[in-house]
Amino acid sequence: MSLTKTSLAEIVKKQYFHKLRANIDAFSALVGIQVLAVLFSLLGVSSSGTSGNGLWINVKYYSADGVIIFTLFWAFVTAITVNTKQNRYHDFTFVTSRVSSGISNILFLATAGLLGSITALLAGNLIKAVLFLSTNQSVYSTRSGPEDALTGIAVMFFYLLLVSSIGYFISSLTAFSKVFILLIPVLIVGMIMLGEAMNNQFFLNTLEYYVEERNILLFSVKALITACAFYTAGIAVLQRMEVRN
Repeated sequence: MSLTKTSLAEIVKKQYFHKLRANIDAFSALVGIQVLAVLFSLLGVSSSGTSGNGLWINVKYYSADGVIIFTLFWAFVTAITVNTKQNRYHDFTFVTSRVSSGISNILFLATAGLLGSITALLAGNLIKAVLFLSTNQSVYSTRSGPEDALTGIAVMFFYLLLVSSIGYFISSLTAFSKVFILLIPVLIVGMIMLGEAMNNQFFLNTLEYYVEERNILLFSVKALITACAFYTAGIAVLQRMEVRN
């Protein structure tokens, strides 16, 4: 039993480092998309002003939400591309199985998610730095300190892990059968229409289940369990395929 476990661990390790090298473009895309998000964020999201006693005060609001949204989109696309037919063929240059390939994919996406969460935080700080250097007006931040930074990285990481698991599951379905390429959009549109008919309660409740959770530990558990379920389902779907399909 120990030999089998060691063998699986070695295979996963080799595939993991291979995926880091083979998918280096994904990290380049991360930098590019976050730079683009920073440029959009520098335009500001809203402004307000007030006057009195001969004084005029104008407040302009900036947010790193654009960076977060762009990074989540990047994680979703990366999870799909890592599971393409070409990348699955590359896995067979090793002595491998669907399980080892799936585990190495998950480890790669987790690594990408960790890097993405760190760079997203740095991008938010970059926005502050650019504003501070490019204007002679006061710049205030709602959050500061190492504890807030670590919390932000952790929350962002689990969001990225959750989104990438959904992308991985969808890519597994489309790899199993091309029918899902048409079926999934139809299901999504149908669920949206059903949600509108039900006053969007289903989608709101699902979204609030994660977004409205204030306990960081509980949110992490929710996101991790959901991500594991999607990843496991994705690997199970791929295991039903032929060896070189």
